[in-house]
Amino acid sequence: MLNNILQIIYLLASVSFIIGLKMLSGPKTARQGNFLAAAGMGLAIVATVFLFQSKNGEYLGNKIWIFAGIAIGTILGTLSAKKVKMTAMPQMVSLFNGMGGACAAAISLIEFTHLDASSPSGMIFVVVAGLVIGSVSFSGSIIAYAKLQEIMKSTKKLPGHNLLTAGLLIGIVVLTALLTVGQINPTLFYLLFALSLGYGILFVIPIGGADMPVVISLLNSFTGVAAAFGGFLYDNQVMQTGGILVGSAGTLLTVLMCNAMNRSLTNVLFGAFGGSAPTAAGSGQKSEMAVRSTNASDVAMIMHYAQKVIIVPGYGLAVAQAQHVIHEMEMLLEKNGVTVKYAIHPVAGRMPGHMNVLLAESNVAYDKLVEMEEINEEFATADVVYVVGANDVVNPAARHDPSSPIYGMPILDVDKAKTVIVSKRSMAAGYANIENELFGYANCMMLFGDAKKTLSEVVAELKSM
Repeated sequence: MLNNILQIIYLLASVSFIIGLKMLSGPKTARQGNFLAAAGMGLAIVATVFLFQSKNGEYLGNKIWIFAGIAIGTILGTLSAKKVKMTAMPQMVSLFNGMGGACAAAISLIEFTHLDASSPSGMIFVVVAGLVIGSVSFSGSIIAYAKLQEIMKSTKKLPGHNLLTAGLLIGIVVLTALLTVGQINPTLFYLLFALSLGYGILFVIPIGGADMPVVISLLNSFTGVAAAFGGFLYDNQVMQTGGILVGSAGTLLTVLMCNAMNRSLTNVLFGAFGGSAPTAAGSGQKSEMAVRSTNASDVAMIMHYAQKVIIVPGYGLAVAQAQHVIHEMEMLLEKNGVTVKYAIHPVAGRMPGHMNVLLAESNVAYDKLVEMEEINEEFATADVVYVVGANDVVNPAARHDPSSPIYGMPILDVDKAKTVIVSKRSMAAGYANIENELFGYANCMMLFGDAKKTLSEVVAELKSM
């Protein structure tokens, strides 16, 4: 009877995951979807602790330790989520994902001690596969976190990096095969664990910062697959469902992000795009472009008499925490009869949805956030495009310069507007470390300074008109 109740709860939890994931696809329902999925997971955990029975009819023991662990994790997770800045969201996602991979690897490490020569090869493979995938996800995610947090800055390959990586991969495949056919040797198993950790490290080290969001998404899918293996190991449907959803969602997100940059996953992983070698602009050399600078007063005047303004938010907006000020500017313009929209690039702000969440913090209406495919045709009809902190996603070189590292990447066609105003601290290169030719266009003006400060000055000028 209790087992039937448990299975029904697992089914309800699985349904909450699916509905919650669907709700995450829209900004209006994303928060509720997150809560729904979290509630489903919480229900599944509590039900497992109190209702699960082994084949011998025994209930789970060590409940105090279990709930102590849950309490500690909840406190740490809540504090981390509340304190993290929006600019640090990608590395937090990477760190949390790494913890998921570590959990999957820990399950395999524990369950291996219960295997013997009589164990089915399928069960052995599930344990071994969970160890490999979880370990790669854990070590790779930690390296990704270190790179995004700027703890590790180098993206240079080690001497003989390709041979070393290939050797590790071959070793992992060979050891997996040996263990799966019944050679239950602890030495081989722990050697496989070490090789998997090493492969995850070497896998991520040479990948540049501009491609790190894609790698995080890929590693997230690895964690989901590892969790699904745990579900098969324990014959736990809710673990299977959750793992499969995470794995498939991570894979789809990886593909979508690659498409957003018009690049293949192979090119991302082995093309070294966004590495440490800078272009002329990135190396600190003075640009030869004829750049026009402007001031807050002139910017306010131009927008005051505009009919249509499109705002393009980027990572710099998040760094300056200027989302509330830009919403105030938007309301002032609309009060004056100006049509205002926000153009959102799929990878703006480092991660998909980064800008949507940031602007939602300042109560920007969801219907004003327009995706790239829909907004691009409107730039030609815009009087002013106000770019705040975005760089590579508005670089026209992506459309016409085959020599550019971002050539072919879909961009926001801001250069087609009558006037483009770019708010930046300096002429420093963006995330891809290449110069933006937009800054030298005749219809482009640069408003230098901290985004929050310059926006506040523009708002003050608009209020005085």
